[in-house]
Amino acid sequence: MRLLVGILAIVVLLAIAAFAHGTTSGLEQDIDKGTDQAPDLLIKVAGLVASIGVLLVPVAFAIERLIKRDGLRIADGVLAAVLAHGVTLATDLWVAKGAPDSIQDALTKPSPADLHAFTDPVHGYLAPVIAYMTAVGMSRRPRWRLVLFVVLLLDAFTMLVTGYTTPFSILLTVLIGWAVAYGTLYAVGSPNVRPTGQTLLAGLRHVGFRPVSASREESPDSEHGDRGRRYFVTLEDGPPLDVTVIDREQQAQGFFYRVWRRLTLRGITQRRSLQSLRQALEQEALLAYAAIAAGANAPKLIATSELGPDAVMLVYEHTGGRSLDSLPDDAITDELLRDTWRQVRALQSRRIAHRRLAGDAVLVDRSGTVILTDLRGGEIAAGDLVLRMDIAQLLTALGLRVGAERAVACAVEILGPDAVADCLPLLQPIALTRSTRGTLRKLARERSQREREAVLEASRRSRQAVRAEVPEEPRTDKQAQKQEKQAAKQERQAEKQAIDEALEQAREEDLLTQIRHQVLLIRPTAPVEPAQLERIRPRTLISFIAGAIGAYFLLSQLTHVEFGTLFQEAEWGWVAAAVGFSALSYFAAAMSLLGFVPERVPFLRAVAAQVAGSFVKIVAPAAVGGVALNTRFLQRSGVRSGLAVASVGASQLFGLGSHILLLLVFGYLTGTEKTPSFTPSRTVIAGLLSVAVLVLVVTAIPFLRKFVVTRVRSLFAGVVPRMLDVLQRPQKLLTGIGGMLLLTLMFVLCLDASVRAFGNEEMATLSLASVAVVFLAGNALGSAAPTPGGVGAVEATLTFGLIAVGVPKDVAAPAVLLYRLLTLWLPVLPGWLFFNHLTRKGLL
Repeated sequence: MRLLVGILAIVVLLAIAAFAHGTTSGLEQDIDKGTDQAPDLLIKVAGLVASIGVLLVPVAFAIERLIKRDGLRIADGVLAAVLAHGVTLATDLWVAKGAPDSIQDALTKPSPADLHAFTDPVHGYLAPVIAYMTAVGMSRRPRWRLVLFVVLLLDAFTMLVTGYTTPFSILLTVLIGWAVAYGTLYAVGSPNVRPTGQTLLAGLRHVGFRPVSASREESPDSEHGDRGRRYFVTLEDGPPLDVTVIDREQQAQGFFYRVWRRLTLRGITQRRSLQSLRQALEQEALLAYAAIAAGANAPKLIATSELGPDAVMLVYEHTGGRSLDSLPDDAITDELLRDTWRQVRALQSRRIAHRRLAGDAVLVDRSGTVILTDLRGGEIAAGDLVLRMDIAQLLTALGLRVGAERAVACAVEILGPDAVADCLPLLQPIALTRSTRGTLRKLARERSQREREAVLEASRRSRQAVRAEVPEEPRTDKQAQKQEKQAAKQERQAEKQAIDEALEQAREEDLLTQIRHQVLLIRPTAPVEPAQLERIRPRTLISFIAGAIGAYFLLSQLTHVEFGTLFQEAEWGWVAAAVGFSALSYFAAAMSLLGFVPERVPFLRAVAAQVAGSFVKIVAPAAVGGVALNTRFLQRSGVRSGLAVASVGASQLFGLGSHILLLLVFGYLTGTEKTPSFTPSRTVIAGLLSVAVLVLVVTAIPFLRKFVVTRVRSLFAGVVPRMLDVLQRPQKLLTGIGGMLLLTLMFVLCLDASVRAFGNEEMATLSLASVAVVFLAGNALGSAAPTPGGVGAVEATLTFGLIAVGVPKDVAAPAVLLYRLLTLWLPVLPGWLFFNHLTRKGLL
């Protein structure tokens, strides 16, 4: 339903953009005038916060879900984000190539930085974020939802103020992300969260019971479908138990019915459309304890527990017995009716409303005692309206079994005439439960059928009687015609009289009218005017929608690579610069390592170890070889083994954090160097989605998942205590963080110089931030790739990344080749020499 609503909203939005051109342009002008006065400092701060937050919040939420072992939701979110990104690209292409001019005008506008260019029709970074957060279920987590709402609001504000989007573009982006998320969830499906029998027995043992068996109790379908699955449990010692299990599937049942009741009824409290399992558990437990404290007979709750993350159970003492609906008519005595009303009186004396007083909620045990069950939908501290509804509901439910006279007489005897009379305004079908309304409709159909049969029978008999009275004498033609007319008239009169008599005999008052008459016989002054409970009716809603559509249409009417040539034309000054930056990276790497080692280690030896790491990267995956070499180097330098592992782990952990932070910062700058649009570039979004998909693939393959978990667990063991040691020496910490930032900067400058060496004049407008984003994405993929030095994966990522940011293909390929030559292949020989030297010295 949400998917269909999202698609419908997109269609309506595009229709408005296509036909109401004056409205869209006027709205844009009003927004432009209203935002001209916004302080420039506020815009810049809001843009920076929004750009970082729109990428950081999904990552933080994914980490939180992974910690709670909820990886399937993250997988759904990543899939939705990838699909949303694809839909935005397709939408941008459609708007640019084939959309009507009015839609183009509504979704795009001239770019403030380049009047010959236009803004994006759909924000390719925003729709994937919305799809991701919607698919992972952020709407059920208020804190995360608030943070995301603030971030999205800031982003929309800065984009509108700076003139890089239109209101319709933002709305279309949100709707695409929302619709794609629910489309993905519908296509993927949801896992079966029902707890198994073994889970139920294990949960009972966890709370101190020793169960032998558990059997499912089949009960009639409830009106809401969310009363839980009930089990009869036998124990090794002691009486049996009644166990109610509630899972997330049942929490969602009856959702649309509850939403409709909430919209259509006024003054009647409805429980939240979607409760958490914790809320459902607490509500039912509260009502169970409150009912017993009020003196009513209710199942005694003796234990509660969770059954994993998707189900809870409530353990009651076994009551046994049969429901009122299943009792034969002769078993429903007046004493039984009075006992039922006594239980309701006990609840109402403490302002407790049951809300489901149908026949299946009244249980009669073997001794004839009445017990009120299904208290889950009730409420405490209830208002007068809801308490009176309980009386009206039970009067109707009992009247269906024993008739209006007996039901009213027993209610008046226990509750008093005033309490019964006050419920008459609520004695209307809309105030009753769904099952009771269904029974009343069934009785009404049966009554109508009996009346119809009586009319047909009376009509048949009257015609036969009239025809029997017609004389059988010879007649002339005129006399025959006259007699036939008189006979037909008599037949119609007799038929009408017979029908009236049959209707009078067959007509029965409906049950609600009979109850009112019985109450009025006892309290003639009782109010009978029905209370206004309906806020809206279906007919009113349909009329409003049709009118709105009509008004809208009325208003819309008014208103390829040559290496030889490249190397000959290469700028050797930039090549020399690239060589220098590559060499300086080893000094930065040594700083980033020693900054997390409180013990004294010679700096030049650390530099030599980093050069030796260039040889190790060729024979082992980069992330593994470098970690092993640095750990061994620290151990040989006098650092204890556990502390050496912790230092390298701390360095890697901070390196991961700085990598993500720099990716966010440079992603922000990529959108602002060319234009101050405060939006991450498509390269950033595509890179992040690629990394997310790669992580999902790794975690989905058992061998790779085990390999990564083992390495990470051993890597970060003891990191926290080691960090406490480093924090006592701020100079060391600054050295480590500064070395990480300097290392990234050297690699970025090396790649940038390599690009400019083959296209200096053409690359005059290439921003350093774009190169940084390309490097960070390529480096992340190289670390994850199971090949030595990330061979193959890094080259492909860097080449495609440079092409994506505007570097010609005949420049990107040799530039990446030069960069990898300087940072991977050429250092192998000196790395081998330093590796052998340090090994002979006993330092490796």
